[in-house]
Amino acid sequence: MLISFEDFQANLAQVMGQIAAACRKVGRKPESVTLLPVTKNHPVDVARYAWEAGLRSVGENRVQEALGKMGDVDVQLRWELIGPLQSNKSKKVAESFARVQTVDRVKIAKALDRYAGEAGRTLSVLLQVNAGRDPAKSGVELEEAPALLEAALACPNLKVDGLMTIAPVSDDPEVALRTFASLRECRDALGERFGVDLPELSMGMSGDMEEAIAEGSTMVRVGTALYGQRNYAG
Repeated sequence: MLISFEDFQANLAQVMGQIAAACRKVGRKPESVTLLPVTKNHPVDVARYAWEAGLRSVGENRVQEALGKMGDVDVQLRWELIGPLQSNKSKKVAESFARVQTVDRVKIAKALDRYAGEAGRTLSVLLQVNAGRDPAKSGVELEEAPALLEAALACPNLKVDGLMTIAPVSDDPEVALRTFASLRECRDALGERFGVDLPELSMGMSGDMEEAIAEGSTMVRVGTALYGQRNYAG
């Protein structure tokens, strides 16, 4: 069931309060963390809610679902792909998305580069790293991140903004903390090795925002805490 815009506004205020509190706890400014609403499995109305509330980007896990929604919202709303990307969908993604957060293979980087070039645009990307070494999660292994970054940096039509990870599911907050610390350390090492600025650390979701912010997250991806349980497919 679609929540009302008023309920969404109340949820948004609560989430923004949680982000601000987590930032204060570690001496960070709340504006140093961006909230990315995740609209997966919800009707297009929730993307409109985000826009009307002043949020300018949303995240989607599935390419086809996002493409089906894009024409029904303000054209200035930025769509970020936060789910796995198959090579055969690279062309549509390179043409339509503002950023891809899940580049985890050289093959995908090269495909996006090719199609972005054909579309006459530069595509922003994040490299997805399996910083928690979770076999259930996508992402390049920590040891393979340098080779992936080197390949992505060689793609003239890609702009590498930083890294992304998903922490393993665990009741122990230390698991998330270790995962996010590993990603930050990986980012710092890559930046120094390649002499590049990688400002974006996309890490943390509804259940582990505080741990992510404590370890330097610049973007948290939140769906359930904003929109409730996902119960829509289309």
